[in-house]
This record gives sequence, structure tokens and C-alpha cells, in this order.
Amino acid sequence: MMLCVLCLLTGCGYGGHLGQPAAKSASDLNKQELTYLEPQFFNSLYPPSAGFYPNGAVINNICDRLLYQDPDTLELHPWIAKELPEVNEDATEYTFRLRPGVSYSDGTPVDAENVLRNIELYAKGDKSRHLTSSEQISNYRGGEVIDPLTVKFHFSAPAPGFAQATSSYNAGLVANSTLDGSDTDFAPGSATKVIGSGPFVISEEDLGSRLVLTARKDYRWAPSVLAHQGPAYLEKINYILASEQSVRIGGLVAGQADIARQIEAPEEKHLKDSGLEILAHGTNGVTNQLAFRFRHPLLQDIRVRQALMHGIDREEIIHTLYSDSYPLATSSLATTASGYKAQPADAFAYDPELSSALLNQAGWEPGPDGIRQRDGRRLSFTVNEALPQPRSKELITKAQEHLRRIGVELKLNPGDQTTQNADSKDLGKIEIRHTMVGRADNDVIKSQYGTAERNTFLNKASDVDAIDPHTGLNPAEVAPPDQHLQDLLEKVTATVDPSQRNQISGEIQDYLTSQAYVLPLFEEPVVYGYQPYVHGFHAEAIGRPSFYDVWLGAPDETQPPANTTKENS
Repeated sequence: MMLCVLCLLTGCGYGGHLGQPAAKSASDLNKQELTYLEPQFFNSLYPPSAGFYPNGAVINNICDRLLYQDPDTLELHPWIAKELPEVNEDATEYTFRLRPGVSYSDGTPVDAENVLRNIELYAKGDKSRHLTSSEQISNYRGGEVIDPLTVKFHFSAPAPGFAQATSSYNAGLVANSTLDGSDTDFAPGSATKVIGSGPFVISEEDLGSRLVLTARKDYRWAPSVLAHQGPAYLEKINYILASEQSVRIGGLVAGQADIARQIEAPEEKHLKDSGLEILAHGTNGVTNQLAFRFRHPLLQDIRVRQALMHGIDREEIIHTLYSDSYPLATSSLATTASGYKAQPADAFAYDPELSSALLNQAGWEPGPDGIRQRDGRRLSFTVNEALPQPRSKELITKAQEHLRRIGVELKLNPGDQTTQNADSKDLGKIEIRHTMVGRADNDVIKSQYGTAERNTFLNKASDVDAIDPHTGLNPAEVAPPDQHLQDLLEKVTATVDPSQRNQISGEIQDYLTSQAYVLPLFEEPVVYGYQPYVHGFHAEAIGRPSFYDVWLGAPDETQPPANTTKENS
């Protein structure tokens, strides 16, 4: 296996011509050892940081949660909690009763005291240890241990999204020894120190390139709704960094890899034609989109934002860069998201003539190089490269072409993930944000736009303090925050009645469209390629891989290895 790993890491790619995938021998299949290729390596295994795809791919398989969310129906079921929580009428108190006999891989119990410590840390964070709070837990006041297997959580205002939050890998449970650590104890180099109660344990780490996940033989507490109980079928998972698309495709075709994430759209058909399988799972949240930071002086005029919105041909982008796995967005939320509301059919229609007219009305006239100017200022914007998102650079290149036609300059911000994250907090560096977020709950819209969460628009008054003077942006020119938007976002997370939550979510989507704050592009999936001998592979509710049900066998086999029996704890 290490020879294969070395080949993958040194760039043994393919030349663009796919044959049939290499077969795996029966003896190799019986080893139940899987190789998974990831385009980016994890940067933290602290559960609230698991929204970054590579982080979530690991945490989802080593950490259990209180509740389980069905990836297809999105219904909640008990997991480490032996039943759904008892919730008071205004959703300010949640009582969880835990399954007995659950343990972490270090042998310590998953009990009420430990669960309380987990949720306390995720809800509040700890600045002294550089551990952030979870964007998914709102209005948390505190908790109490009722008895060794019962824990109760209190909220200062209704928190109807809390039950779903406890089903997310962002609330993955870890042992007390892990909870005692700082941010560096969750970082690369410390992966084997992160102790969960899940079906796999991190047993090895090659810094920045490889993890080994090993199955727990004593695992007996899978969600009771699942047919599969007991240990995982797989014995071992090799989680390998393969940043180049050609290496991931080449690894699959050569039979060196069993599953690879982020299969780019042009390769989907080729892989299918060569006998490989494709899984495209939606992220059930905020669509892949361009968010216009309306407080910036160049974006304060709604006519400019509308011109940008109608100046980008979304259908051409999807037709040329993507596949049927990427549905055209019809709102800022995906059609599968909680609270989705369709927007008018012409809301985001490509209309360069309208865009030009709007810019003319706003006083922006073409300059000598074709880029519009007003009062000596060029109509020029910088957008981040969303490295975790599929084909972000290519998408921005197409948007540059479209906007150039109407006299608008769009520049791509250079740099790695760390640089993109840092620059995106500065309104003087990034005026347009390429972004998305997945979560199968109404609260996802606040996770994206709320000032205490991802703050996509930089809509907090203090955001002006982060402006680098070298950018030339005068903080005095920055418009006040949009408090109405923030009030709506707060309302959706504090409303208990599901129908009212959906209604408020719809109001937010209407507002985002009417103010031309976002251009929704497509409903983002997570796309995997995998071998025909890989059985039982699926993703969790927002697309991260789940390996618990996976087993290796001949393509025509229908029964997993007979190494477990159904046991309910």
C-alpha cells in the first residue's frame, strides 16, 4: 500500500484517456482496507471547525453525536441519546437521556458530565485556548447534569435548531482528554490525540499527507434506526491528500484508490463510461453564490449590484463548467433546504443590456480601456477563490469575461486557504465573496449571513476596524450595517413554530433578492468517484463521506462480510 501512496503523492496521474478501472483481487477485497483521496488536507479536527470539507470528512467518521439525521429524509433519530430529547414549549430547555455503555476509544465513558462539557465548549468557545464557538448553537445559557445519563441544556431565547445541531459533525462528541486541549491539539500533527466514540479511530498520521483510520472492534452503538449494528465492515481507511485532479482520477482508474472526493464535472461522464461509480450528494443549505458586500462604497448603489447580478450568465457557466449534478439555483437556498422559497423566474436572468443601462443611470461611463469610471474611480472588484468549492477559479474566470462586456473589472484574489480566509475579513480586499454553506436546518441562513456566524457581508459595525489602510478604503466611506437583515436572521433562529420559521426564511430570501445582495449560482453537491466493488457508500446529510456501512466485495455481491450481528445497546 505504501508504494501506491508514494505513487499517488508524487503525481502519477492520467493523461486524459480513461480505460477500464483495474480490478482488485479477492484477497485484497477481503482485507477490507480502503483508500480515500481528498483534494485538501484537514486543518483542524475541532468539531465546530468541521464545516471545511476535509475536516468534516474525518470528524464524521470518528465522532458520534447525540442525534442522527437521515441523509435522505433529513429526519432526526436517537444515536448516543437513547431517545429524542424532551423539549419544553418555547424550545429553551432540552433534556437528553443517554444510552448506557457507550465509551470513547480511550475507554472513558460517554456520560452526562462529558456530554455537558462538549456542548459547553462548542456553545461558548474558549478564547484563551483559541477554540471558537459553533455557529450552529444559538442563545445558549448553560447546562446541568441531572444524573449520570441525563443532561439538560438551557437557552436564553428559543433555540429550535438545537436538536438538529446535535446531529451535526460540528457537535461531534470527544473525550475529556481531548476537551482539555487547545487549538494546536486539534491541528495537523496531533490527529491521533483526538479521541471520539465513533466506529473509527485515527491510528496514524503522516503530517500533511496521510491519515490512517482503524475500525473499533468494540463499537456497539450505531443509530438504532440503521440496519447495520456493531463494528464497521472496513478494517482500515487510508485517507490521503491528492490535491491534483489528475492524480485522483488516475488513482481511481489504476485501482490504487477506492474513493475520491471532488470529481470535477467534465470527468463524471468519463468515469461512468469507464465503469466507475459517481455519487453526487447535495449540501441542503445555502447555494453556491456571489455575495455583494453592499457596505462598500462601490456597491452601495443598488443599481450597481443589480447590474452585476444581471451581468453574469449563470446558465453558460453551468453548461460549460458543470454537469447535471449542479442544478441552477433558484434562490439563495437550495430547493432541498429547510425554508426554501423560489424567487421570480427573471430575478437572476442574464441581461447585459439591462446591466449597461443600470450602470449608465448610476453615472458609470466606459473609460479608455473599456472599464467604467466615475469621479476618477474604476468600477473594479476583487473576489476570493473559494478553494473548497468546485471549480471556483474557472467560475470566476467566466464571470470576469461576462462582466468585462459591461465594463466591470473583476479580479481574483491570489493565495492559499489561509490567505483567502484572512483577506475575506477585510472589506478593502474582498468586495465580492464566492461562498456557500451546507446545513439541513432553517438556521443555515443565519449561519451564512449572521454577524455572529460567518458574517458573509461583513455586516457588523466593527468590521471597519479590520480594513487594512494600504487598501485605500476609507472606513468613513463604508455604509452602516443593514440592521433589518440581521433582525430577520435573528428572528428565524428564535421562532419555534416550523411553518413560521419557513415563512421568515422565505422573507429573508425575498429580501436578499430585492436588495440584489446575492447572485445564487447553483445548488452545490459533493461529488465522489468510487470503484464498483465499493458497497454501502453514502454521504451524511450535507455530503461528507460516511464509511460505517462501506464494505468491499465483488461488484455483483449483495451481502456484506459476516463480521457483525445486530446488537442494540
